[in-house]
Amino acid sequence: MTLARRTANLLGLLAVVGLMAVALFFQYVVKLNPCNMCMLQRAATILLGLVFLIAAAHDAGRWVARCYAVLILVAAAALVALAGRHVWMQMQPLGSLSSCGADFWTMLDLFPVNEVVMRIINGGGDCQEIGWSLFGISIPGWLGLAASGLGLGGFWANWSLRRSRGRP
Repeated sequence: MTLARRTANLLGLLAVVGLMAVALFFQYVVKLNPCNMCMLQRAATILLGLVFLIAAAHDAGRWVARCYAVLILVAAAALVALAGRHVWMQMQPLGSLSSCGADFWTMLDLFPVNEVVMRIINGGGDCQEIGWSLFGISIPGWLGLAASGLGLGGFWANWSLRRSRGRP
């Protein structure tokens, strides 16, 4: 049985839904409040999921599917970059980074989106806390690994796999 492009995109979407479910589990069940970098990573995760959703819903021809491949790779790369920056923040000595400022939603009320993003990326004192880890890898580390796999898998699926109905 060969894997079709739309099926692969649906699997990618389901993986992203799973990542968001884990994030919400940590927030509401484990009671780990997300920091500002976590909120940016959630936004990037949702963006990746939206690209997978559109690609799964659209039985695209070869060239449009290749555009989806690039969009998936770009969205995943942005998520990997944010997760990597967060891991870097966590590796710094506690208190060595300035605070991000107010919480995410308050900052969105006060500043334009691009300024909020830059404040969060440049700040990070609040993002240094490691609330959970597995095998020495924190949540953003695992998210970066997952995003790498999803990005490469989504790129491959949309670049090289055939349409769902057997057409090229």
